Amino acid sequence: MVKRYLIFGLALIIIIGSLIAPKIIKGNKGLVKFKVVEDDEIPEQIVEMLPKYIMEERALTCKYRDDIYIVVTRGEKKSLGYSVDIDKILKESYGKDKFDIVVYAKFTDPNPDEIQPQEYDYPYIIVKTKLKSMPEQIHLDVEYVD
Repeated sequence: MVKRYLIFGLALIIIIGSLIAPKIIKGNKGLVKFKVVEDDEIPEQIVEMLPKYIMEERALTCKYRDDIYIVVTRGEKKSLGYSVDIDKILKESYGKDKFDIVVYAKFTDPNPDEIQPQEYDYPYIIVKTKLKSMPEQIHLDVEYVD
């Protein structure tokens, strides 16, 4: 009876270990650390170039001094209530000092049952990353959230 519980416990530990071990070994490799930049902290050069891109739904990178910023825009919206957030940023290396990044963004739309002010809005988010150099390409992966 005790032997059966011991075998069951050992099997359970092996199963759990095989599920968790790959995540521990892989760790956060490729995950880019970032911090959301508040409106009053955005460098003036980025504020000046923002109107060129704010009409489109896209992600782009900007270098200011030694810092790399990522901007995600949602384009022009005809009412308030739309928002954008960045869930994570992954770095995909494919050569010495060559890499792409994938920005995983969450787009939230206003509740269709609620009345929103009818004024144009241009939702965007700007983050400052820990990247040391500019990526070759940037890809935007969008998830729509209710």
